[in-house]
Amino acid sequence: MTAQQKKWFARTAGALVIAVFASGAWQKYDASRKDDNLISGNGRLEAVEIHVAARMPGRIKDILVKEGDFVTAGQVVALMDTEVLDAQRREAEANLQRVQNSVGNAQSQLAQRVAEEKAALAVVVQREAELDVAKKHLERSEILASRGMIAVQALDDDRAAVQRAQAVYIASQAQAKAAEASVATARSKVLEEQSAEKAVKETIRRIQADINDSALKAPRDGRVQFKVAQPFEVVGAGGQVLSLIDLSDVYMTFFLPTAAAGRVALGTEVRLVLDAAPRYVIPAKASFIADVAQFTPKSVETANEREKLMFRIRAQIPVELLRKHRTQVKTGLPGVAYLRLDSRKPWPAHLQVKLPQ
Repeated sequence: MTAQQKKWFARTAGALVIAVFASGAWQKYDASRKDDNLISGNGRLEAVEIHVAARMPGRIKDILVKEGDFVTAGQVVALMDTEVLDAQRREAEANLQRVQNSVGNAQSQLAQRVAEEKAALAVVVQREAELDVAKKHLERSEILASRGMIAVQALDDDRAAVQRAQAVYIASQAQAKAAEASVATARSKVLEEQSAEKAVKETIRRIQADINDSALKAPRDGRVQFKVAQPFEVVGAGGQVLSLIDLSDVYMTFFLPTAAAGRVALGTEVRLVLDAAPRYVIPAKASFIADVAQFTPKSVETANEREKLMFRIRAQIPVELLRKHRTQVKTGLPGVAYLRLDSRKPWPAHLQVKLPQ
């Protein structure tokens, strides 16, 4: 190769390199020019985690679901052993039968005491009438004796009769008071036995509530993430048995610098693109914006340092969309969240919503 050919070759190669760099710079500039209304941040799909736990200590009898299963709100997912609780309930039910018999006896005694009180009151009325008759007879005898029409002995007999009638009347009143006290005692006994019956019934309700709580239920629709414990293991009060993912509350958490985060408002539209499915674009809305930066310099912030501050933002996926595609929702997937700085401008073509069928 001659010197002139080498010189020509060098110039041609240099021109090609410049052309390549110029082409790359133009592509970057063109992309930046097209997306100058967009800001983005990396994040991962997350969901609210729910722990299904035993309210009381005990042994796990069975777990009715497997990891990855979908469950609905109220579905029984695990059972705790209730042998001890069942025995306590049977004991309480037997005690209830005994107390109910005592209530019946107390009510029978009350009815008997009430009848005795009525009889005593009737005797008081009778004795009062007899006393009244004796007093009237004595009055007539005193008039006749003052006229000398009867003997003094007859007058004395009538006076004694009044005293006897009055004594009998007072005795009947005392018996009536005693009968009234017996009624009050019998009524208190009935109330006491009824309170005992109520206490035993509440004990049965409490034991039954514990038995019901031994059937562990899913509080919401979701997916079983993993088993924390296994059948026949003993767990304490509040011990976790299963971990569920609430598929109605899925979001992506990402971070934006100060300048970008300051332009985001609650409810701002967000587009999510997952690394595992880049052909789909998922709609979301900003549901949370941190009011405190996640990365704060220790020293006094300068203007440049403030630009380094990162704020946490959460993009919530609509519940209706999650319900429709719940079998395809997977947490932990990385992706990118895109936001528009000017909501009046349309989304670019590659960020138009596109969902799996």
